[in-house]
This record gives sequence, C-alpha cells and structure tokens, in this order.
Amino acid sequence: MEPARPTRSREHRLVLVCALALPMALFALGRFLTPDPRGWGTHEQLGFRPCLPMRLWNFPCPGCGVTTSIALVAHGRPLAALRTQPFGLVVLASGFLAAAWALRGHLSGRDLHAELARLSWRRVGSCLATLALLAWIYKLAVVRHGNG
Repeated sequence: MEPARPTRSREHRLVLVCALALPMALFALGRFLTPDPRGWGTHEQLGFRPCLPMRLWNFPCPGCGVTTSIALVAHGRPLAALRTQPFGLVVLASGFLAAAWALRGHLSGRDLHAELARLSWRRVGSCLATLALLAWIYKLAVVRHGNG
C-alpha cells in the first residue's frame, strides 16, 4: 500500500513557485545591472525615471539604493551593498528566507497557502517597516556626509 500524499491547495504550488523564483529573479536582475557608483540610480537602467527627491534636493527617498545594493551583492560585493543601502540586503535575504521556508514546508507536506494565512502579517510588516526606516535614516546620513 502506497503512503497517502498530503492534500494541498492549488494555491500551494503558486506560493511555492513564487517563493522559489523571487530570490533567483532578484539575483539575476542584479547580475544584469551595473551598480551605479553614486549609490543610487541603478533602477534607471530598467527604464525607470531618476529619483525625484535626489534630483531636486539631493535627498534620498526610502528606496534609494535598494536596486544598487542588490546589484552589488549579485556582483560579489556584499560589503559595498551593505554600505550603499542595508535594506537591499534585507530584501534579498528575505527572498532567500522565503524560498527556504517554502521548500521546507513543501518537503514536510504542509500546504503553503494555508501556512501563509496563519502568519502574523502585522508583525512581519512592522519588522520590515522598522528595518526600512532604519536603512533610510542610514542612507540620509550617508548622503548628507557626501559618502553615498
């Protein structure tokens, strides 16, 4: 008699595919881009407009440098990425953690869609928002001192 396979929702496969594809896509995108030496502006290579606050007031927006940071990691320069914009590392690390979580849940027979519904999204969001705010404060200090 064959052991019973766990029943999983169709959404489970979507969560699994997205969680595994996200860090690979971010890393591949980072490899494709050339990190801007200013510490921001790498996103312009994708056809996006320059950061308006940086252009007008030399004042970084909360996301300034995230794309550059991811590109630096993908080019083997994690310390430069950390100095450029720490939240870029948080974004990339979160993607890899999500992939590991999804793979572990899948292999242990859990339904990932149901697991997502049980997560404390308020806590996750608060943690990410706090890290983003701290990274923005850091970026403001770096730009103000002419290092970023």
